[in-house]
Amino acid sequence: MADTENNISKLIKSKPKGVLLFPDDFNHLGTSAAIRKALQRLREKGFIKQVAHGIYVRPKISELIGEVMPTAEEVAKGIAKRDKIKLVPTGTYALNALGLSTQVPMNLVFLTDGAARVIKVGKRTIKLKRTTPKNLLAKGGVSGLVIQALREIGKDKSSETEIQKIVALLKKEDKKNLLYDIELAPAWIKEIMQKAIEQE
Repeated sequence: MADTENNISKLIKSKPKGVLLFPDDFNHLGTSAAIRKALQRLREKGFIKQVAHGIYVRPKISELIGEVMPTAEEVAKGIAKRDKIKLVPTGTYALNALGLSTQVPMNLVFLTDGAARVIKVGKRTIKLKRTTPKNLLAKGGVSGLVIQALREIGKDKSSETEIQKIVALLKKEDKKNLLYDIELAPAWIKEIMQKAIEQE
């Protein structure tokens, strides 16, 4: 058991601080029970911190605020990478990511092709909602977010200012990706997105 703990501790030290650590990262160093126990002991010693269930980190240290824990967004990206799943931000989070809302959502909701689940990260929650493959086909980072943000605002409910902002953001999108993503959008969203092409 001590060997497993030492080996895990050495491997963690070799990684940069702030990197998310999952029990699966240490599969080659012992049985899953031994790994879980070793991580628990390292947490009790204060060597690592638990971010969420089954997710750990050796926090970065800032001179101003001390320990810097990963954000809920970073945790979501880490889970997507580990599980090789797609995540598409939705709702208020999509609006915030595009700068259309200053409201920082406490709950991040993502569409995914992975398992539906809820992950608690401090006071915030990551909710993964399983969806159909079509909703995950968007190729553009901005255009994919725009589709979800407009869905959140609702048909005929976006202000002229919001539309202008969206069009300005879409103009920066890779044109091939934008043309591809426009075809995925519902008709009323398609109309708004096309303005970015027409105004070139």
